[in-house]
Amino acid sequence: MDINKLISIIKKKITKNILCESLKVEDKSFLHKKHLGNDSNKFHIKLSIVSKELKMMSKIDSNKKIYKILNEEITNFIHSLQILIK
Repeated sequence: MDINKLISIIKKKITKNILCESLKVEDKSFLHKKHLGNDSNKFHIKLSIVSKELKMMSKIDSNKKIYKILNEEITNFIHSLQILIK
């Protein structure tokens, strides 16, 4: 999958299922290019989310919610997911 298409899907799914004041999705795959076992078909994604809804939840519960929403993408296209909630 193309990274731009993946980012678009992530944004659409997150904003559909979580009330966000802002959402930033970044491709950080370049930081891991030389790592052993790096797969060019899987990406390292960083999510920066400003959301009162998620801030009211425990960190574990908010991460579980995000992982559930992005389950298909994590299974098939995401190697690493960094989540920052503000």
